[in-house]
Amino acid sequence: MKLATFDAGEGPRIGIVTDGGVVDLALVSPRLPATMIALIAAWDEVKDDVAAAAGVAAHHALDKVRLLAPVPRPGKAMAIGLNYADHIAESGQETPKSQLWFAKVPTCINAPYADIEIPRTSNFVDYEAEMVAIVGKGGRNIAKEDAPAAVFGYCCGNDATARDWQFRSPQWTLGKSFDTHGPIGPWIVTADEVGDPHALEIRGLVNGEVRQHSNTRHLVFSVFDQIAELSQAMTLEPGDVIFTGTPGGVGIAMKPPVALKPGDVVRVEIEKLGHIEAKMAAV
Repeated sequence: MKLATFDAGEGPRIGIVTDGGVVDLALVSPRLPATMIALIAAWDEVKDDVAAAAGVAAHHALDKVRLLAPVPRPGKAMAIGLNYADHIAESGQETPKSQLWFAKVPTCINAPYADIEIPRTSNFVDYEAEMVAIVGKGGRNIAKEDAPAAVFGYCCGNDATARDWQFRSPQWTLGKSFDTHGPIGPWIVTADEVGDPHALEIRGLVNGEVRQHSNTRHLVFSVFDQIAELSQAMTLEPGDVIFTGTPGGVGIAMKPPVALKPGDVVRVEIEKLGHIEAKMAAV
């Protein structure tokens, strides 16, 4: 099932993306939760009603709505660094013995087709194509074998990064958290529909040129390793967002390094999950 947050002119709504368009859950049943986080939190109680709604005629054509970030303001947005072997190699670093985590603050989360800002305070904005996991039940101290049940679904993401800000501090949060630098979407594909999240082709393109191409089987630490690790430190909650790592091919590693410039179009494609795309805009 594909679940989206969208705006058809009346503000944010949640719905199901079908072959026919978008089914507005509020029009199917006003008793269903009105936000994605609330829907995920209540999933066990409402999933049968939502599944039934998937058979309803679409209320909107997909190209007539504006897709928003499926979780517009998650409680937490965490991201793992150096998690593909080729990205580690191009970074000139050793494979981490333990997981390398940083935060992307929730205000950086952006819609799947909205512009990404090149702020006047940064000289080098970069792209990072990533699969994003959306937490479902969550919890604390989740064992790896129990981690699949803690994931609600998956989507595409771009861990956009102001490299000059990233490397001005040993902590990466500022360089990873500029406004608009966390586009996700275009919708959440539920975990049952994705199947194995570690068998998906992933590509990052700039102006149609393939810069990144890998498969999620090459993750150093699997999604379930990540869930188990994070949940030892913090309670994972419904709707939390986890950027699971980027493959090689980022702009900073090119020779010479190539920053994104105004007008560039960055696209992230992941098998089964769809694609997101953004134009770079100077602000």
